[in-house]
Amino acid sequence: MQKRLRIGVLYSRVRVEEKWIFAAMEKRGIDYERLDDRAISFDLENPAPWRAFDAVLERSISYNSGLYALRILNAFGVPTVNTAAVAEVCGDKLTTSAMLARAEVPQPRNVVAFTSEAALEAIEAFGYPVVLKPVVGSWGRLLAKINDRDAAEAVLEHKSMLGSVQHSVFYIQEFIRKPGRDIRAIVVGDRVLTAIYRKSEHWITNTARGGEGELCPITPEIETLCLKAATAVGGGVLAVDLVEHPEKGMVVNEINHTMEFHTAQPISGVDIADEIVNYVMGVAKGS
Repeated sequence: MQKRLRIGVLYSRVRVEEKWIFAAMEKRGIDYERLDDRAISFDLENPAPWRAFDAVLERSISYNSGLYALRILNAFGVPTVNTAAVAEVCGDKLTTSAMLARAEVPQPRNVVAFTSEAALEAIEAFGYPVVLKPVVGSWGRLLAKINDRDAAEAVLEHKSMLGSVQHSVFYIQEFIRKPGRDIRAIVVGDRVLTAIYRKSEHWITNTARGGEGELCPITPEIETLCLKAATAVGGGVLAVDLVEHPEKGMVVNEINHTMEFHTAQPISGVDIADEIVNYVMGVAKGS
């Protein structure tokens, strides 16, 4: 008799994406357990309860909670989607940029500094405006478009005073005059499932910040670039964010490993949640 696979879903809050994922699992009759990352704990000397899972899908909102859970699960020998290695790269914009650069994937020009003085010098060399990003963060939060030296000095001083590890790393990116939109493509394994334009009059086009979605055709260029970017960070279930650069053409801006797809799924008509579940089951069967 073939063993019935058991799947865990690690989450922080049941958003619409988690509802769709749970529904897809229930429709398939999958034996799964909901794992609230606010309620679970790991006994490092007793991995047995976790080894009962054939795979765990990580959907935590907190980067730290998700990453450490994945590290522990992978250390226990539990297959996860995504792996801790992929989460570590994608959850940190600087590490993502470094991996994209190593794989020669086109991206915006980025410069990193570790003191406010060095950051100001780099910004002045860039020329205004520039964008200052936190190395860890999502939903377009804590981004700063810096238009002049006064603003640069003020923002850099503010970040320096925050005192956190992340804010002591100054991640500086060129400001791209994009055509009022960017592109989010959903990659699962070796397939680009769908893509949407995220359109806004504001320079930040995230749908979490009010950007509107519109179906984007998957051109050979988009498919090739997304798959190359996904491979560069380790692959899995990913959202690849692209920007149409006026000089460089299509570039990869960011990659998300626990993406939201509440806009992409209804606009595209692609059952992204079911595709994710299918991929997780494939990982579980390979364990």
